[in-house]
Amino acid sequence: MPMKSPTVRHRRLGRELRRLREEAELSTAEAALRLGWSLSKVHRVEGGRIMVSETDLVHACDLFGADSYTKGGLIQLARDANRRGWWTAYSDVFTGGYVALEDDATAIRTWETAVIPGLLQSEDYAREVIRARHPDIEEGELNRRVSARMVRKINVVGPKALALHALIDEAAIRRPVGSAQIMDRQLDQLLQNASQSHITVQILPLGAGAHPGMEGPFSVLSFDPQDPDVGYVESPAGEVYVEADHQVRDLILLFERLAGACLSPEESAALIAAVRSET
Repeated sequence: MPMKSPTVRHRRLGRELRRLREEAELSTAEAALRLGWSLSKVHRVEGGRIMVSETDLVHACDLFGADSYTKGGLIQLARDANRRGWWTAYSDVFTGGYVALEDDATAIRTWETAVIPGLLQSEDYAREVIRARHPDIEEGELNRRVSARMVRKINVVGPKALALHALIDEAAIRRPVGSAQIMDRQLDQLLQNASQSHITVQILPLGAGAHPGMEGPFSVLSFDPQDPDVGYVESPAGEVYVEADHQVRDLILLFERLAGACLSPEESAALIAAVRSET
């Protein structure tokens, strides 16, 4: 069963509770016993994987000796964490926790091998990609999925735009998706996105041969400095969130190696324009 990622606020709350418990010199087993929780609940709360009720949070703060200022801050953090985000209106489309993390991210590094990254897809291109993935989809559901994907793009093109660094295999910009007109519009949009100061697009040329990213696409999301990066890998079998520090470092190193093998942003824009002129 794929692991669901916690939101940034749940992760932060869990880390703070773990810090308080350790400062109180209580083991997880001792904390579980005195709080009346199971040991697994302590681990899941500290890992940010389950929501903690306000009553449970107050009891934990009291047990760990948190002062009133700290307790009040954690209660507010828990309330913020439980607040509904825009994506809950698309709960039938977004079944994992990725979009909640994406909404809190300040920067995303992503590597794509087969398609243009979702945050850079045009509406028509996204429609064809989704239809190919779900060939029996009804028109109403297809429209809803496309709409959800377009709303996601607000984080990149809207007022709170995050920094996006996208590495894309050349095969993705050459693969026909839909009609020639759809591909023209997609490549035009990709060039427009690449010209924005907060978006970096690099193409890995086919001539690069064997390269570090051949095992598949992935992303690394970054947040405010107090929150650690999270890696993300999506597959037909489900979503995988990479949160162990050494594994995230490995993904970042892999991304940097891939970026070094890619064309520069300027060379990449020239290649995209050349492919566009061929259609």
